[in-house]
Amino acid sequence: MGRITRRSFVAGTAGAVSGLITAGGAAAADRDGTLERAVREVAGRRPRREFRGVWLATVANRDWPSRPGLTADAQRTELLAHLDKAVERRLNAVVLQVRPTADALWPSPYEPWSQWLTGTQGRDPGWDPLGTAVREAHRRGLELHAWFNPYRVANDTDLSRLAPTHPARLHPDWVVPYGGKLYYNPGLPEVRRFVEDAMLDAVRRYAVDGVHWDDYFYPYPVAGQSFDDDAAYVRYGSGFPDRDAWRRHNIDLLVRETGARIKRIRPRLRFGISPFGVWRNRSSDPRGSATTAGVQTYDDLHADTRAWVREGILDYICPQLYWNIGFAAADYAVLVPWWDEVARGTGVDLYIGEALYKAGDPAQPAAWQDPAELSRHLTLAARHPSVRGHCFFAAKEVAEDRIGAMARVVADHYPGRAR
Repeated sequence: MGRITRRSFVAGTAGAVSGLITAGGAAAADRDGTLERAVREVAGRRPRREFRGVWLATVANRDWPSRPGLTADAQRTELLAHLDKAVERRLNAVVLQVRPTADALWPSPYEPWSQWLTGTQGRDPGWDPLGTAVREAHRRGLELHAWFNPYRVANDTDLSRLAPTHPARLHPDWVVPYGGKLYYNPGLPEVRRFVEDAMLDAVRRYAVDGVHWDDYFYPYPVAGQSFDDDAAYVRYGSGFPDRDAWRRHNIDLLVRETGARIKRIRPRLRFGISPFGVWRNRSSDPRGSATTAGVQTYDDLHADTRAWVREGILDYICPQLYWNIGFAAADYAVLVPWWDEVARGTGVDLYIGEALYKAGDPAQPAAWQDPAELSRHLTLAARHPSVRGHCFFAAKEVAEDRIGAMARVVADHYPGRAR
């Protein structure tokens, strides 16, 4: 079966407007954007407004709720305060973490209520956080993107601490302990189908504006440990040159299948991923960035983020460029143009993930003690046409803004609400 990608959709639609330009003028029209505008018009789309997002993390009560066990009214009050702060900062999107550890912030038939709400996994909090977030965000003119973590099960390795009906307890063979945490095994087809079903339940139930994944696929490497997927590799890995290629195939399947299923459920719903900011260093691949990062998504997380963009299977990519301008191993000023080039001509929007949490942190380099560092990021990114916005990590820092870095961004770059 042929798969439909954003790139093939644009190419197919372009045929409907081929009469607008002569064959000889096609290249020029592409360069000045005429064909792209015509394609969008025929497709019934408008150029997207600048994305000004904030991540609202729930895992370990990072941003919200402030602690587990608050009353439903107190949780709701805190949530609305975050939405109001996003409006005050002239943002237009909130990326809410609704499946942090194989659990749910909505009444899911697949997984238990999140422990970060009540303190006890599986306990009904007495309200519907995701439903409320969607409704209240839209009332304020904000997009609400539902943020899912596909494979993380728990931040410890004790299955008995999970709710008795948790799928990982019912299917312990699905789970791999690694680095002091539990993960679903991406190499099992039944796991892939299950996590897709669990995430897409929210898509069917709620008018979310996007499905958003973060940077966790296969887990980040832990020195001296190996991710034990031996049995799955023996069973399913034949025909691949090595285990790394098989693992990348597993993640590719998850991305492609989820994207296709989203479009069948809600064709206009946006699907985006926010990966670690370095695909590969140039020393590993001539197509890579001029960086010397210790982690590479392609090699270490088995996520071919560049291919997902080049093949147009996402609606947006939001690489986490959490480094300052001039940082030797992974310079923001090197990575923005690299991602700009990757996204160019694909139809995939490029948003930049910004490390607001580092601003004013005394443990960070001197650049992060300057309130203007983040503003300089947006100034630099504006020179690159593929960049369509930014997302700030995270909501707690958007509210606290300890050295005024967010206020400086708003003053310099967000004089009014995004159109």
